[in-house]
Amino acid sequence: MRTTLRTAGVAVRAMLVFTALLGVGYMLLITAVGQVTLPFQANGSLVRSADGTVVGSQLLGQSFQDADGQALPQYFQSRPSAAGYDSAASTGSNLGPENSDLIAAIASNRSAFEALNGAGAVSADAVTASASGLDPDIFVANAERQAAQVAEARGIPVSDVEALVAEHTLPRDLGYLGDPRVNVLEVNRALDAL
Repeated sequence: MRTTLRTAGVAVRAMLVFTALLGVGYMLLITAVGQVTLPFQANGSLVRSADGTVVGSQLLGQSFQDADGQALPQYFQSRPSAAGYDSAASTGSNLGPENSDLIAAIASNRSAFEALNGAGAVSADAVTASASGLDPDIFVANAERQAAQVAEARGIPVSDVEALVAEHTLPRDLGYLGDPRVNVLEVNRALDAL
């Protein structure tokens, strides 16, 4: 009996020590390393306006729509979001490629995109949500397709908008992963700065 109690006591003490060490200590260490080495990323990659107000994050897509849910034509539009651009509800649709709800959503997104940008080729990322529902980037072809509409809404030359797209085009990760892309928030902020 005494051996069993002693063994249980050792097990409980070991659990408490390792909980404090790995559950709290490790978390504090990693947080400190992040704050020292990559503070911008560790704090959410927040993007601030000139007056210091947080306007978004480089890592999270957001809506550029009015209160009625209509796209603001003077801004580039993000990918559709299955999460409603809510970072607390990050999710994909989890619908299969032949699911009627997904097909209807793609058709609806295509109609909305073409209503804003005119008929023509539509990039897949303009009509489908990303796996997280919060992708902050669009493919270059999508941005180039939106450039004329943005230029018209702002009353500026298309060449100026295309130059901003080129300036804000991010290369493939590690030189070969993924596709070149444009961060929607950053290019829209650059448009506002013109």
